[in-house]
Amino acid sequence: MKKILILNGSPKGKQSVTLYYAKFVEKKFPNYEYEILNISRDIKRIENNEKLFNEIIDKVKKADLILWAIPVYVFLIPAQMKLFIELVIEKNLQDTFKNKYSALIMTSIHFYDNTATNYMRAICEDFGMQFIDYFSASMRSIFKKKWQNQLMLFAKNIFYTIENNLSVTKYYLPIHHNAIEYSPHKVKNRISTNGKKVLIITDSQDRESNLSKMTKQFQANFNENIEEMNIHNLKISGGCLGCIQCAYDNTCIYENSDEYNDFFENKVKKADILIFASTIKDRYFSARWKMFYDRSFYNNHAPQFIGKQIIYIVSGPLNQLPDIRQIFDAWTQIHRGNLVDFISDEYDNSAKLDKVISETAKKTIRFANQNFKREDNFLGVAGMNLFRDHIRWSLKFPFVADYKAYKKLGIFKSLRTKFKVKVFNSILYYLVKIPKFRDEIYKKQMKKQMVKRIKKLVDEI
Repeated sequence: MKKILILNGSPKGKQSVTLYYAKFVEKKFPNYEYEILNISRDIKRIENNEKLFNEIIDKVKKADLILWAIPVYVFLIPAQMKLFIELVIEKNLQDTFKNKYSALIMTSIHFYDNTATNYMRAICEDFGMQFIDYFSASMRSIFKKKWQNQLMLFAKNIFYTIENNLSVTKYYLPIHHNAIEYSPHKVKNRISTNGKKVLIITDSQDRESNLSKMTKQFQANFNENIEEMNIHNLKISGGCLGCIQCAYDNTCIYENSDEYNDFFENKVKKADILIFASTIKDRYFSARWKMFYDRSFYNNHAPQFIGKQIIYIVSGPLNQLPDIRQIFDAWTQIHRGNLVDFISDEYDNSAKLDKVISETAKKTIRFANQNFKREDNFLGVAGMNLFRDHIRWSLKFPFVADYKAYKKLGIFKSLRTKFKVKVFNSILYYLVKIPKFRDEIYKKQMKKQMVKRIKKLVDEI
């Protein structure tokens, strides 16, 4: 009998919606031996108990299929599951997973579940696993017969693959990073912050690392002292638990037990310019950073960086990991900030990196003085519209705080505008059924009318 090991990535453990998707598979396909390990729920014990960790590894060794059951948290997997992956790498136990079949079940509202599934597939392939497929659903999809059938077909194909020892396709190449040893030069022409509050948040634990040097070089470009906070020195009691206690009034379950909320409210939200300085671990930033981003969910889905200029200073193979850029470009847009740029240590020599850091510092102050914000692209527009529609209708409860914030910020106004457009288009929809009117519109007027208003605006300049 084939053994199926379900690694549950939800901090909610047995109360996880995602886990019940996996349990649905277990019920429908009883001819396999299943075992569930609540990795995210138990991550603190797993991290600090070598015996427990080794017991998990032994179970991985005996499994024929690793079925990851993970909800999407802030564009990726929860910080707790990210830490488990880092522990496997730190202990050099990737080979335990080698040649194992794997599959993934994820739940979300389809908000950047693509970057989360991409990450998990890439990690599985880095571990030498044979990743078969993923199933990504909304929390309530399982109540529909169509989605139940889809889930059953997904499982059937997974089991057919392992029963017949089929080969699977590989998507990702291994990551290679040979960074220069950055040796910054003295900054000659410093600039002023012009009264703007600048905050650097970093995860660097080595003063001689490229990340620390890049961060110090960025600070050296200013006449004023730039505040820096290391997230390893910030008391954070744990990762987001997905309890949604914050949904009513943004009150986090951890609020009185650590320093995170106070720091975010009084430092992050009050800064004009934010610099996130991060080291890449596996195919994302560190699990500590993931915890930082997950915990920001106490704000729910309301924009938090309105008018802020944001920079990412990154040590690691950023150019080989386009999903990182996409995640933080989208994250910044949805929070209504302006992404100034990414700075990484992927340069041929220190002089080039010095120049990039110096010019980015100057550009940031210029943008801040101009209140410049780049127009949102698909990443921000589609993401915010998805939230807008859910908060306006299906998620008005429990996300009461979001509803109030969206109403105050005028985010729902576009729905009223769309109603007017809908009426106008409905009238034209029936009018173009008249042959003469249709010929006039499509053959003579369409291109002319499309450009009419913008032509008038440009002509009058």
